[in-house]
Amino acid sequence: MATYIALCNFTDQGIRTVKETTKRADAVKDAASKFGAKMPQIYWTLGPYDLVAFIEAPDDTSATAFGLAIASAGNIRMQTLRAFTKDEMAGILGKLG
Repeated sequence: MATYIALCNFTDQGIRTVKETTKRADAVKDAASKFGAKMPQIYWTLGPYDLVAFIEAPDDTSATAFGLAIASAGNIRMQTLRAFTKDEMAGILGKLG
């Protein structure tokens, strides 16, 4: 499974209903399976992002569909980063020759 890091900010709608954010997070974790994905960790943060989530998905297509489905609910805007483990990075570097 590939790993992704989602950097999220509440929208106006999301901050108006912020008291529901932990319940929404539980619902998002449950919804991930529809895309073959998992969201093993989510953190509420201080600073430029309101939330940071770790997502595991079988491929970029599944991760993108999951992210779009979550963002389309209107509570967050997200930037998604593909993250590589040390072993994955070693494999990439091995292709450099």
